[in-house]
Amino acid sequence: MVITHHGGQCFKVTFGDFTLVFDPIAKNATLPSVRFGADLALVSRNHPDMNGVEEVSYGGKEPFAILGPGEYEHSGVTVQGFLSSSRYGLEKGKEQAVNTMYAIELEDMTLVHLGALVDEELSKEAREGLDEVDVLFVPIGGDGVLSAAKAHELAVALEPKIIVPMHWSGMGEPNALDAFLKETGGGEKVDKLTLKKKDLIGQDGSILVITA
Repeated sequence: MVITHHGGQCFKVTFGDFTLVFDPIAKNATLPSVRFGADLALVSRNHPDMNGVEEVSYGGKEPFAILGPGEYEHSGVTVQGFLSSSRYGLEKGKEQAVNTMYAIELEDMTLVHLGALVDEELSKEAREGLDEVDVLFVPIGGDGVLSAAKAHELAVALEPKIIVPMHWSGMGEPNALDAFLKETGGGEKVDKLTLKKKDLIGQDGSILVITA
């Protein structure tokens, strides 16, 4: 599979002729919108910065959209969504919003995208469901999601093979990525992540920053 970062919390995952996207960015968002076709779209938070399903209906592809917690299966891809909360981009008078964390099984690997998570502790259901994580996408930017320090604590607790920070490109607090890398002792920057199961051998919480 090949993983690319498109700003904010948006990641495109391609394997073969199948395309999956986490948190596609809409036209009326604070970030530049995306424009590519996807077969499967997963939305963690109902906000323009993370819910641009229409923008990935393109090039003959019409995505199957998953917008909340539950168990799903589409084109051989197994998805499990876990309920959590966010304080990102709240409407006036609201104290929190629904956030969905997603665990995806594909190509014999487990990808977990935490969305715009603000919870420092996960529910019992989520802890049990996220017991073996190969690639973890974790928000690090503060401003309604986890801070760099709390993101690092949670990432370490989940024991993933690879940690990919998000919510630092085009959103989040200034210098969030620098603060996170200071917490973790550094990481490697790549323009895309090409990954096979065998590449995970020897990985133990490696930090990979996929540049947008």
